[in-house]
Amino acid sequence: MGDRSSMAARHAKALIQPRGLSRIDAAIYIGISPTTFDQLVKDGRMPNPKRINSRTVWDVRRLDEAFEALPSDDYEDRDPFEP
Repeated sequence: MGDRSSMAARHAKALIQPRGLSRIDAAIYIGISPTTFDQLVKDGRMPNPKRINSRTVWDVRRLDEAFEALPSDDYEDRDPFEP
């Protein structure tokens, strides 16, 4: 019986999307390197992290808002793969 409940708990955990991301996971989420992410946090284009005890985490919702606020390159009007 214990095996079944632990399997269910692992399955449920796999379905949960974390709201707080580590620095590296936040950079991956945005689609950039951790170094570039650090620069964007420093210049205010990405949000500052939250501290939870000894952990530093970025709020996914704030990352989404910051990403939406980044300027676009008007790719609708041209081929995004042309220089």
